[in-house]
Amino acid sequence: MNIIEKTDEEIRTIAEPLWRDLVKNSNEGKYGEFVKNFSSSMALAMDQVTVGHQFANSELARSLSEDADYLGIIRRGEHVTVLYRQRSTKKDGEWLGRLVLGYEDGKIRIFGASIF
Repeated sequence: MNIIEKTDEEIRTIAEPLWRDLVKNSNEGKYGEFVKNFSSSMALAMDQVTVGHQFANSELARSLSEDADYLGIIRRGEHVTVLYRQRSTKKDGEWLGRLVLGYEDGKIRIFGASIF
């Protein structure tokens, strides 16, 4: 199955708990929980040293608001990108949250996640 065939509502239902978990685990600096839904290639790219450095050195990565606004979905190839307006509990302003989802070994996995 290709995730782009799902409706926006189906994708949003899948994406929102994944995004909430990423925010929660980023704030708490829990590497194992943060990467648990990553695709194998994403998990390799986000090794414990890289993520640990991000958790230790980024005030934003440790102060994400639990409230994010869903902005929309972009479909491309075998992946969807779900976009969020993300805020911080310590820094003024808004950031763009990006969550890339697709299938790996029959399961929906995270192929990309970032805050801009």
